[in-house]
Amino acid sequence: MSDETPEIAAAIAQPMPLEPELDEARKELVQLINRITRGQDGAVETPVAGLQVYCISKPDRPKHAFATPALGLIAQGSKRIIVGDDIYVYDPMHYLVTSVDLPVCGQVRLTSENEPYLGVRLELALDEIGELIGDEKLPAKANAPASRGMYVNRIAMPVLRLLRLVETPEDVPIMAPLIKREILYRLLVNGEGARLRQIALQDSHTQRITKAISALRVNYAQSLRIEDMARAVHMSVSSFHHHFKAVTAMSPLQYQKQLRLQEARRQMLMTGVDVASAAHSVGYESPSQFAREYGRMFGAPPLRDKQRWLGEAGNDSMGAVSMEAA
Repeated sequence: MSDETPEIAAAIAQPMPLEPELDEARKELVQLINRITRGQDGAVETPVAGLQVYCISKPDRPKHAFATPALGLIAQGSKRIIVGDDIYVYDPMHYLVTSVDLPVCGQVRLTSENEPYLGVRLELALDEIGELIGDEKLPAKANAPASRGMYVNRIAMPVLRLLRLVETPEDVPIMAPLIKREILYRLLVNGEGARLRQIALQDSHTQRITKAISALRVNYAQSLRIEDMARAVHMSVSSFHHHFKAVTAMSPLQYQKQLRLQEARRQMLMTGVDVASAAHSVGYESPSQFAREYGRMFGAPPLRDKQRWLGEAGNDSMGAVSMEAA
């Protein structure tokens, strides 16, 4: 795992002050989220399709989860996310974009004991991104090579306007699609927008890897043949390996392992199946290998991890096996 840069470490210790306009927007976001959640921990769905808000007052140890395409914006607190060997840290009024499905490990951090973590998550519709990219009036941007499916940048006002609609639900049917389109536009033309364009560009390397990821998510319990996966997306084995790691920060085998272990953990914790059955269902033939790899990923052997979770049930504000990208 790569170390955090000095800049990231400094930002964690002492976040940079926001410009006055951004700070006012942040304060309004905090007020809106507090009114919507009413101070209760957890996620709250809003009348705007795909828009959720979060309040977490008692963050726990790092959580493993699966991030799907979304925009996450923090109003209060911060979050540290690990993807493969990469570390992402973002804080108030910075957004994190996930453009492909990624296994992640994340941890929420509070500014103080009296200030809960408050965040917003907006699902990204890839068909809407593709439609916008096809608009001839969209400013041209240079094509980018396949690159990480996650990045951090700054955006505020369009998200704030979208969240305001929660308090005027009669405006949602007309205004929400317009504001969502503006958000996608800002994401595509600002900062790292070329990365987001890649997932919707027909036959780009990133889109091919996205197709491979979709197939892998469905067939994760089967033996992995890199040659077959590369052939299915019309790439050489070496090119497939290179671009898969460029997008996901891990090899196909590492990606499959995280999929298997997270699904096995979900089965044990949420459906109550025994360790051996969970291991077998996700493709492990060796119980000892499963136990070793499970312990390395989750910090405890399967049975101990399950007992630890059962002891914490009802007190875990982030959820046992779920961590959204907000």
